[in-house]
Amino acid sequence: MAKILIIGCGDLGTAVALQLHQSQHTVIGLRISQQTLPNGMQTIQADVTKPNTLIQLAHLNPEIIIYCVAASAQTDENYHAHYVQGLKNVLATQIKNIHLQHVFFVSSTRVYGQTHTQNILDENVVAIAADFGGERLLEAENVLSNFPCQSTSLRLSGIYGKGRLYLVNTAKDLSRWPESNSWSNRIHRDDAAGFIAFLVQKVLTQQSVESCYIVTDDMPTLQYDVLTWLANKQFVDTSHIQTPATQGGKRLSNQRLRETGFQLQYPNYQIGYSKVLETL
Repeated sequence: MAKILIIGCGDLGTAVALQLHQSQHTVIGLRISQQTLPNGMQTIQADVTKPNTLIQLAHLNPEIIIYCVAASAQTDENYHAHYVQGLKNVLATQIKNIHLQHVFFVSSTRVYGQTHTQNILDENVVAIAADFGGERLLEAENVLSNFPCQSTSLRLSGIYGKGRLYLVNTAKDLSRWPESNSWSNRIHRDDAAGFIAFLVQKVLTQQSVESCYIVTDDMPTLQYDVLTWLANKQFVDTSHIQTPATQGGKRLSNQRLRETGFQLQYPNYQIGYSKVLETL
């Protein structure tokens, strides 16, 4: 079994850790908080923006690193510190690690600033960032491409799932609905975690893995369709709602993800949000 280091163990990182731990791998999780990981997994308290807290990483020699850090503020400086410099700081501890096989970087479809309302957008389309967030994520992906190790960027669309109730709550308050109706894409947290663990297993069994994946479900959907469905499921009357014209957004393809053989538990928002609503 492999030694796997997960940098950033929030909701998604912890879900990945649990799946890999169940597969009998040795999982070490780094997180900024003092809270330890469940099931006795080794926890390192450190901050990727502070290199002096990362010294012990140099002695771990993991075969796999999963960089799953989240910025703590929506600013250019914070994004650079967590995604670009933070990744550099972690990779600097691994220069002498001859066991390292692969680094996975959890990115975002925010790197695609262009709008594609007519065509389906996939990994063959060059990402053109439209804001600082997308720019910094692309910069971090480029950091990986220059590191002497195989790597994969995982561009996740909007994550939802248990406890992630922004759209559920928005649907109940019609005054919060957006003025325009744009295309939207999403991935259930459990499917995102499952796909990352699935790719790790492929690497460890010497199967080929692409350098980039869009991680999203089967069904790009207009935002008003999602909100209307969620509202009706919560017995909110939407009969008087007038749907605005479609404007903006993009439709993302998950064909490359599907070609790996991975099976989504929640291939569309209706299946996924039905599960979420059951827990309320």
